[in-house]
Amino acid sequence: MSKRDFYEVLGVSEDASADEIKKAYRKLARKYHPDVNKEDDAEEKFKEVKEAYDTLSDSQKKAHYDQFGHADPNQGFGGGAGDFGGSGFGDIFDMFFGGGGRRDPNAPRQGADLQYTMTLEFKEAVFGKEEEIEIPREESCQTCSGSGAKPGTSPETCGRCGGSGQLNVEQNTPFGRVVNRRICDRCEGSGQTIKDKCNTCGGDGRVEKRKKVKVRVPAGIDHGQQMRQAGQGEAGVNGGPPGDLYIVINVKPHEFFERDGDHVRCEMPLTFTQAALGDEIEVPALSGKVKIKVPAGTQTGKQFRLKGKGAPNVHGRGTGDQLITVRVITPKKLSDKQKSLLKEFADESGETVDEHSDSFFDKVKRAFRGD
Repeated sequence: MSKRDFYEVLGVSEDASADEIKKAYRKLARKYHPDVNKEDDAEEKFKEVKEAYDTLSDSQKKAHYDQFGHADPNQGFGGGAGDFGGSGFGDIFDMFFGGGGRRDPNAPRQGADLQYTMTLEFKEAVFGKEEEIEIPREESCQTCSGSGAKPGTSPETCGRCGGSGQLNVEQNTPFGRVVNRRICDRCEGSGQTIKDKCNTCGGDGRVEKRKKVKVRVPAGIDHGQQMRQAGQGEAGVNGGPPGDLYIVINVKPHEFFERDGDHVRCEMPLTFTQAALGDEIEVPALSGKVKIKVPAGTQTGKQFRLKGKGAPNVHGRGTGDQLITVRVITPKKLSDKQKSLLKEFADESGETVDEHSDSFFDKVKRAFRGD
């Protein structure tokens, strides 16, 4: 019976990312795990899913599979193929192509890094906060202590590759005799085989859990920036250190304030009279209210700067400013006398102003309330 296409098994496309492949595997592994699914074919489907994931999650195996599929390109070409375990031609191969000897398949390796997106309100990003987040990650199986073997048993050295995790294959080609190295198909490169697999992790040595992590968000962090939490990624392999957690910040937009680096921008409405005659007005700021003097003759687009009223620099390099752009409002309800006076004024000065919606005032009112 021919094997199904590995992409079809996991239900992903051939250009699926590593995260998409991993997510698909976890979903199917939980569905068909023999401890959960008691259907007759569950165990076979679980093995099929695991085999597909083991291949597509390994960049070297995936490249090999994408090129050759299930076929073994080392067979049927010139004849004379044979295995040489972990000696002889392997040493010659290392001499010419490897240089540094074989990599120990059971050497400690660092765990994978994780990424988490944290969404913050505008002012939470400006002032900072502490928050506890929950992340899904793989950890060492406590039942088998990460060995993958049922308690009371241990993994055994692979008899096919002698524990090296690799096989050297000699073959005759039109250019002479060539030695190729490939991953051992029996132990899948681990150098060990497990006779009795752990019932909790199915022989993986790792299980998925949800971990709570306390995070201190520094004041002044901005949209798109990220924080690194060392050692909060997935557990290491073979006793290696854990990976890191990278938290990407997503800041919700504010209806009145807008970030410009460490500066904070906003628009402030002025009545026609305030702009023409000048006035002292109250402006919402991030931490309260501030009064500014508007000189007579102020035009739409005039910018005022409040020193130190912006966002703190996330690296501790001072604080930005608040930049206020005024917008002169066109009066809507006028008496006949007012209309006549304004028409006369417009004829004299040639100035015009844009109409303005009430919603802009609503935004300012909410900003005053600290919303």
